[in-house]
Amino acid sequence: MLVRDAMSTMVLTIGPTHTLRQAARLMSARRVGAAVVLDPDGCGIGILTERDILNSLALNQNPDHETAGTHTTTDVVFAAPTWTLERAAETMTHGGFRHLIVLDGREPTGIVSVRDITRCWTPVRQPAPTLTA
Repeated sequence: MLVRDAMSTMVLTIGPTHTLRQAARLMSARRVGAAVVLDPDGCGIGILTERDILNSLALNQNPDHETAGTHTTTDVVFAAPTWTLERAAETMTHGGFRHLIVLDGREPTGIVSVRDITRCWTPVRQPAPTLTA
């Protein structure tokens, strides 16, 4: 199975000036654990994860003043839609992260997470048959 088969194609994109609270609200509303941060004047494409927001809060930083750009990971590892899920899982394990931005050319077309991969690798459970007397 390939990354394109598992990735989420609904990519939440935000700018570097979004506050962490704004980012958290958007991520929560869309039920995603990461947002792609697009900064054409700076680092280009980065990622902000729920862990980045949590780390900021743990440091007692104000989520209404801290910006996504300050907490964005910019040394991002990207995946291609044609990668195997095994390659994506190995990359995440080796790098110690849970999300990969999927690029098709230079454009982000999806995000694949550990959850997406395990969902594909886990067989669908069938309900147990009911016994009647």
